Amino acid sequence: MRGTRFFALVSIVALGLAGCTKAAPPSPAAPTPGLAGMYSDPPATAFDTFCFFACTDVGLERLRTLLDDPGNDARPYSELSGEAVAYQTSEYVRPRLSEAALAAAPLDPLQDPGYLNCEPWGFVRQVFAPHQLEITQYADRVELHYGEWDARRTVYLDRRAAPERQPHTPLGYSVGHYEGDTLVVETSLVTANIAGNFTWDGRHSDQLTAVERYRRPSPERLELTAALADPWVLREPVEFKKVWSFAPDQEIGPYDSCQPAAARSAQETTQ
Repeated sequence: MRGTRFFALVSIVALGLAGCTKAAPPSPAAPTPGLAGMYSDPPATAFDTFCFFACTDVGLERLRTLLDDPGNDARPYSELSGEAVAYQTSEYVRPRLSEAALAAAPLDPLQDPGYLNCEPWGFVRQVFAPHQLEITQYADRVELHYGEWDARRTVYLDRRAAPERQPHTPLGYSVGHYEGDTLVVETSLVTANIAGNFTWDGRHSDQLTAVERYRRPSPERLELTAALADPWVLREPVEFKKVWSFAPDQEIGPYDSCQPAAARSAQETTQ
């Protein structure tokens, strides 16, 4: 009988303790990588200078080969980097261009919408522009502010779908999320302004999609890797890289340095 009473008492105490046990607290959210800040010129290395506009692994390897060749010791860096750019274009980019892109007439710089009408740059050209980038992080979004054209992008972190009546914009519509120390941004274009916007030949179509990955491996360095796909221009996706250095003392001012070609021509005529 005593054993039965003892067992019953233990059971009652156990049930009482179970009822008083608090639920385990939720796991803390993964820390957000600290990407906020102003970034500008590349870190001072030959390879980072090469990647301040846009580079590929193929171009970097070619530059490394050229720099390691003692026969090139007397050649200026600008000449070697130019040769590496030409190599990455011929060996990496052109083989991936579609027949339509290869058949298209080369873009005449004088017909560039940015030159003719002061139209802001499109997505690829802006993302890889060799100018400042300022990143501001919020709980629900990331703001990207570019020195060229004083352009701005919003990356929505709640992965919301693009509104049906989203206005046309050359920078597209972007959603993002964090993966460890990296901000991953997915962009699609909702624009009809396709001229003058592609890195290597001045064009991309409104079918362009991009996946950008931003990371800050050290306080002084920001890196971007972007995979670009466009069924009109490309047979297969391409991947470009870019790098900036931290520049907290710099600011982006209003962009007022462009005059339409007609205005420039009229001004030159009166001088």
